Amino acid sequence: MNTPATDCCVLIPGYHEEGRIGAVVREVLQYVAAVVVIDDGSTDKTADEARDAGATVLVHEVNKGKGAALETGFTWAREQGFDCLITMDADGQHAPGDLPGFLKAYRLHGTPVLIGNRMDDPVGMPFVRRMTNIYMSGLLSRHMGQRVPDTQNGYRLYKTDVLEGITCGARFDAESEILLTLAGRGVKMGAVPIQVIYGDEKSKIHPVRDTVRFFRMLRRKRQEGE
Repeated sequence: MNTPATDCCVLIPGYHEEGRIGAVVREVLQYVAAVVVIDDGSTDKTADEARDAGATVLVHEVNKGKGAALETGFTWAREQGFDCLITMDADGQHAPGDLPGFLKAYRLHGTPVLIGNRMDDPVGMPFVRRMTNIYMSGLLSRHMGQRVPDTQNGYRLYKTDVLEGITCGARFDAESEILLTLAGRGVKMGAVPIQVIYGDEKSKIHPVRDTVRFFRMLRRKRQEGE
């Protein structure tokens, strides 16, 4: 097996991921030397399990939302001097085995933002989720002026320096807001094929509430001229 990468870290926001996070961290450490779990106000053993598995753990004392957890991780990665970082979820829907694909694409092409893409082969993705992804990805791609086939995917690589000054919404619209902000700065984006994994985990996304937040964010970005 190849030596784990030292110039890239993996950031994993986690909220009540006891029973899952340890296994994810251990597998990720096969591919990168540094894993950071941002425990976003969990009241279970998320932080303890992540720490025991070998992760650096950053703790929010209260739940602030995924966007805030990502901002905490971005700041940490910049301060530690990593060239790039990869964000992934804690619930097992993002396969650590796909990490080498991100790293290979980044090293070959130098594209500063790479987003995981499930849409070329979406077998196994629930129908409603697939249709939502197609619609929102098309909408955001038009606004960004570049095609990103799976904008709702949180499995991403960022060159660390492009995240300087990034702020984003607290909840699940955060990742769309990041892409819009970066596109407004002229940052080029690419896609990396990843696996489609859906198990028995319960989604933390609220379809109606988070869709409303998404469109509010999009309207605000239009008003800002991004």
